[in-house]
Amino acid sequence: MERHDHASPSVLTALVVDDSFASRTRITMLLHLGGWRVHQAVGTEDALRLAALLQPDLVVTDMVMRQGHGATLMRRLREQGSAARFLVVAARRTHQTRALAAAAGALACLAKPVDPRLFVDVMRGLAPSALAPARADVAPQPAQEIGPQAEEMFLSALPHRLSAIAISAQAGDAAAVAVAADALGTASDRLGHAEIAFLSNSIARDARRGTVSHGRLVALVELCARLDTNSALAAQAATSR
Repeated sequence: MERHDHASPSVLTALVVDDSFASRTRITMLLHLGGWRVHQAVGTEDALRLAALLQPDLVVTDMVMRQGHGATLMRRLREQGSAARFLVVAARRTHQTRALAAAAGALACLAKPVDPRLFVDVMRGLAPSALAPARADVAPQPAQEIGPQAEEMFLSALPHRLSAIAISAQAGDAAAVAVAADALGTASDRLGHAEIAFLSNSIARDARRGTVSHGRLVALVELCARLDTNSALAAQAATSR
């Protein structure tokens, strides 16, 4: 589908989907401050219609709405060929909610009402300048510039992302494995975890061909477990100084 951009190339588009006016307004204001062009939708069908017209770069959606479910919306957007990144907000951030968000390809699941400081920290890695096409004369930003809070969020979401991949693999749903592994690969690459990103992308690539390698899944779990252990040891060492 051909994209019609009415904004300048440096301004990217976000779609905020929530049936709460207060929540939509809060997130829209924060996105505006970050330099995004923002549109709003009340439910799933409204969001799908707008997304087809706007082809947004980012979709921020509530998980449970009176007019649809966030996970369903994200899956349908992917089926329609959307290349948007997804961010989920939820009134109840249960294990199931986070696993559903991760399986649908969300980069993060934030609690409602959204904490402005946490939201800004997450969005730093999704700012228009970060999502714009890379230029050959501009060196990539070092991973540590994303911020310690983003790394904390990545580690806290890691079990849910792995769970989403494992549950989909056990169910024999290769398409869901590909989406969940792609999401983990994207987040890992953004934070400089090259080995996890490489393995996740390999799993996603195989899954898109209809194959899920048990050996690669085991290797990914072991790699993530080592990362989690090393991070815990580093945190313990820092507090004991």
